[in-house]
Amino acid sequence: MATTTPDDASAEGRHRLPRVSAVAEVTRLATTTGQATLGVGRLTLGAVTGLARGRRPDTAAVAHEVRCTFERLGPTYVKLGQLIASSPGVFGDVMAAEFETLLDQVRPAAPAAVRKVFVDELGAEPEEVFATFDMTPIASASVAQVHTATLASGEEVVVKIQRPGIADRLAPDVAILERLAGLLEVSEYGRMLSARHVVADFADGLDSELDFRNEAATMAEWFDCLQPGPFGDRVRVPRVYDDLTTARVLTMERIYATRIDDARAVRAAGHDGVALCRNLLLSLLDSAFHGGLFHGDLHAGNVLVDADGKLVMLDFGIVGRFDARTRRILRQLVVDLIVKQDYDSAGRAIFLLGAVHNPGSTADGAADLKKVTAPLSTTEMASMSYTDLGRQLAAVAKAHDARLPRELVLVGKQLLYVEKYVKLLAPRWKAISDREIYGYMAGIMKEAERDRRARGTERKPGAGPSTMTSRP
Repeated sequence: MATTTPDDASAEGRHRLPRVSAVAEVTRLATTTGQATLGVGRLTLGAVTGLARGRRPDTAAVAHEVRCTFERLGPTYVKLGQLIASSPGVFGDVMAAEFETLLDQVRPAAPAAVRKVFVDELGAEPEEVFATFDMTPIASASVAQVHTATLASGEEVVVKIQRPGIADRLAPDVAILERLAGLLEVSEYGRMLSARHVVADFADGLDSELDFRNEAATMAEWFDCLQPGPFGDRVRVPRVYDDLTTARVLTMERIYATRIDDARAVRAAGHDGVALCRNLLLSLLDSAFHGGLFHGDLHAGNVLVDADGKLVMLDFGIVGRFDARTRRILRQLVVDLIVKQDYDSAGRAIFLLGAVHNPGSTADGAADLKKVTAPLSTTEMASMSYTDLGRQLAAVAKAHDARLPRELVLVGKQLLYVEKYVKLLAPRWKAISDREIYGYMAGIMKEAERDRRARGTERKPGAGPSTMTSRP
């Protein structure tokens, strides 16, 4: 796993996000507070007016006002809104549905400003570079917007253009979030989530995302890492035109496909919902456990289904990475929790990840882990309460002062996305009972056992419960 500390990930180590002056930070904080206060004021006024007319506060109206406030606050909060949109199990269906417009329907930037970015990067007007170019974007998100174009050869492409001045808009928000994260870690919940690490990772991801050449390289790396395995032919990524790609302009082949959350269109096209969800989960697991690189932003605008039923993965601006040691530990942890139900061993794996800071008996932690994770193998996705599960996990983490490594938090976010698609397309599917998932996990178990034997970490017969007294 990444060994960068929050201090290492500070603004001094970033290249695209500019330094923020104290004045700029205070000004942005005042703006943010003002917008939030106005939003609360509008909600309160609406509630009071409604009650005066005998109506209870409307949940949809509340969700709408919160979404509008996020959009007014700008790209940083739009990204937070994308998580809400893809996580109805945590935030509720009404809130998630309202925030869906933030996935790819954010208000576009001014055409003249977008055109200037293009010319600054490629040295010519779009109409001089392409045979055709549509200035009206087909999608517009927090950092960039996407336009369609045609090459002189007749090939259709999409052109991703960075929003003008986006780095200057993101930098003050990041500075504020870093300060808030330090305050949050005063609380047990903030320490459990490793708030400073999460924000540092978020900021580093944004910094990398602002150079589209990083995304192009990562896209190819992710696809290549899946090719040796059995799932490489189930996914695809767009071809990148390197000669038409710069730090702020990314040109790719145009792929006609359906968003994975458009359940009606997916079924109408004859695609198997179970197969799609299985392939998404397997590609996520295999890229993380074997390739060491996984997609870190699987919201519905980034996961499409083509005519052949392949998953089309877009937007690799945010990714997660695991080093070889962490992959070995994670393989063992998953096997211990889900396949073997060996909660003592799972507790030791969590300790090796550096996530537990409160010395105590592994047996106590094992019992708590069992209470939370044992029901997962028998519960249908449609009836599972992820809010309740999150509360239980938070309670266990609090009891043992567990601080989740930041890459694990990113994986958790992707699993929330997968959860949404399973509930939409295959609500009765039990992943752990699926033959192919089971076979994959059996392979992971063999690898974990091989690794364990190679390192001499098998527990000797008759050994008592270990005690966590020091960090590795």
